[in-house]
Amino acid sequence: MAVEPKTSPEGTSAIPLAPRVLSLALPAAGRYFVWTQIVIVYLFLEFAIWAPTRESRNRWAAIGAITILVLMLIDVLIDRTSLQRLGLGLPKIFGAGLVLGIGLAMVVLMVILVRLTGGQIPANSTGPSLRLAGGYAIWALLQEFMLQSFFFNRFEELYGGSAAVWMASTLFAAAHLPSPVLTTATLIGALFFCEMYRRYRSIYPLAIVHAMLGMTIAIITPDSLLHHMRVGIGYLRY
Repeated sequence: MAVEPKTSPEGTSAIPLAPRVLSLALPAAGRYFVWTQIVIVYLFLEFAIWAPTRESRNRWAAIGAITILVLMLIDVLIDRTSLQRLGLGLPKIFGAGLVLGIGLAMVVLMVILVRLTGGQIPANSTGPSLRLAGGYAIWALLQEFMLQSFFFNRFEELYGGSAAVWMASTLFAAAHLPSPVLTTATLIGALFFCEMYRRYRSIYPLAIVHAMLGMTIAIITPDSLLHHMRVGIGYLRY
């Protein structure tokens, strides 16, 4: 079934949706298959967060990563999903500029709010090192790849873009339980990231902003609340 391309906010033709993207075009078996992918991968990630030992957490993380890569490879080779569709293409100047501009404004706003409420910056004795910041930037890119290229795209196939924004964001925030700071922050951040991805389809500017916001939260939030930005069992054992 042919799908008409949408018109982007820039007035140019947006990325055409692949035939299997529209939820109504998916047969029942196809919908169950997509949901099975979502559930299995999310369970693997939850096991990686909540497993009792570091070795088992690393093992589940590896299993989850391999599963995602295999399913994404199937998207590309069998379903012929384009790299642009997966958010791996180069961003357009307008979309990237808008995402980065809003992200920078959010960073400035958070710092101002901390200053106005009498908070200390950095909130802890030392701020993150350059090595930790670089590592977190890579992790931010991987998180956006999982959130957008895998989960958002599949929710979009099932229910369309607007619903996918909320569903993927809620799933992403739930993965940061039981940290109250990160669960709240990631829900708000993911709503922004997913909406920008829906509009402009590139994970690279999102990853930059994700890293900016994450490092800002690490700097302005006391570690007694943040627990070294740990989630799952790591948060409880801090």
